[in-house]
Amino acid sequence: MSNSPNRIHSKAITLGILKAVGVLVAVAVVLWFLYKIQSVLVYIAFAAVISLMGRPLVVFFKRRLHFRNTIAVICTLFIITILFLSIFTLFIPIVIEQAQLIGEINIENVGDDLDQLNNQISEFFGINRLSFVELVKQSDLVNFINFRSIPDMVNSFLNIFGSVMLGIFSILFISFFFLKDSQILEGSLLAFAQQGDEGKFRTAFNKIKDLLSRYFVGLLLQITIIFVLYTILLLVFGINNAIAIALIAAIFNIIPYIGPLVGGMFIIVLATTSNLGMDFSTVIFPKLVYIVIGYMIVQLVDNFFNQPIIFGNSVKSHPLEIFLVIIIGGLLFGIGGMIVAIPAYTSLKVIAKEFWSEYKIVAKLTKDL
Repeated sequence: MSNSPNRIHSKAITLGILKAVGVLVAVAVVLWFLYKIQSVLVYIAFAAVISLMGRPLVVFFKRRLHFRNTIAVICTLFIITILFLSIFTLFIPIVIEQAQLIGEINIENVGDDLDQLNNQISEFFGINRLSFVELVKQSDLVNFINFRSIPDMVNSFLNIFGSVMLGIFSILFISFFFLKDSQILEGSLLAFAQQGDEGKFRTAFNKIKDLLSRYFVGLLLQITIIFVLYTILLLVFGINNAIAIALIAAIFNIIPYIGPLVGGMFIIVLATTSNLGMDFSTVIFPKLVYIVIGYMIVQLVDNFFNQPIIFGNSVKSHPLEIFLVIIIGGLLFGIGGMIVAIPAYTSLKVIAKEFWSEYKIVAKLTKDL
């Protein structure tokens, strides 16, 4: 009889261990499954962003033009598709053209042009010859790179067009149903809500959807404004492929704080190389100075006009709060963390307001929501 409690205790421990092992195995299986379908998850994420961006357009078609829901969704996706195809077709001819030009480059002439530019820079600033040109010339980097193979690489890249089209079709297909029936995603997420919390969960979901929709639309507007200003700046100074360069630099602006610096360096480098062979003191340097000044003016417009509207009004957070969230996101998850920091933080604030509003810190942070 005395061994009976021990047996019961041992059995309970064994069952606990088996249950813990079962949970760990289940978690491992779920993570493995998510890893295997990561491309599908990416499609869903892109579709969710597109649906959030397209939601105001659908509402406009339905309320202002009195379109039926399905027609409004189709028109919205058609506009988005045309926009992305326009961007895509803008880059393809430029990439092919540049690849052909690179394949025809005479390495010796490029070396002479760089050497001449190096001498001009050294004389203009009164400094010793820059060492990076000599370093490149002394290395085997030029011999290592087969420039004539770049057109073949471009052709190989274009061969994956079918796979890209499959991804685009999948994203548009999912986006269609997200826009047509906004309850699909909500119903799927409600499955994770505890019984009795469905109302709070639904309120939080709708609030998040509204805030993120305004944020992504504002972000698209910000990129468009910057793109137009960059294009005007580069066209004024006769930079080759100004539209494509301006678009790439504007897209870099999505990355908070780091993106504008990278975009500026990108513009400066391409502006310099497009004038390679010209006199540095009378042509290249004055043009670069004007471009840098224009770039700084665009950034001032963005910092004092675009960003306060987007980050302040759309997600309803203090600029210092946004700054700290972006820095923390970058420290934890790198560049990707910086990009998704604001949407993720906004979602967490809404959830916290609905479920933990009794805490003072939550009430303080979410008072404007």
